[in-house]
Amino acid sequence: MESLKVSQTLSVSNHRVFSSDLNEHATVFGGKILAAIDDNSSIPASRVARIETVTASVDQVNFILPFRLQDSMCTESYVSGVGHRSIEVFTKIIGEHLKTGERFLGLTCFSSFVVMAPEIVLPQIVPDRDEYRFVCQGYPARQAERMAKLKRQEQFNQQISLEFPWQDQQI
Repeated sequence: MESLKVSQTLSVSNHRVFSSDLNEHATVFGGKILAAIDDNSSIPASRVARIETVTASVDQVNFILPFRLQDSMCTESYVSGVGHRSIEVFTKIIGEHLKTGERFLGLTCFSSFVVMAPEIVLPQIVPDRDEYRFVCQGYPARQAERMAKLKRQEQFNQQISLEFPWQDQQI
């Protein structure tokens, strides 16, 4: 089986925070951050699959510290585990106060992508740095949790009405 170093999947992007990025709390709007996560994390998934992938879930989004005006946001994403058709990507966003140079961990997140072609064989991922080894070692437990959550979600979905909400319904 083919293997790929985690560092070969790394995607890095930087963004300077401007006033148009801010919400009413003078911090970066969460939706803008989620879009950055999905955009950046799709690149490592594609580097592993080399075929179309789709975002299946965005899990464990941890907003640790806010990003403010005059900060930069450095988004780093890399593959932290692969299954048969699934790819887990870890993303962290490091903030930097541009006036002081102080760096801080602003966010961590795991995303899952699915390969659309079932015949694709994904390469084995080889962690080649201490952080990568630490993050990747938790993949089996996170994958098991994700599968259990998926089964619960399927049961939940069966109870959700598809009727128009403005029609008369019995309560």
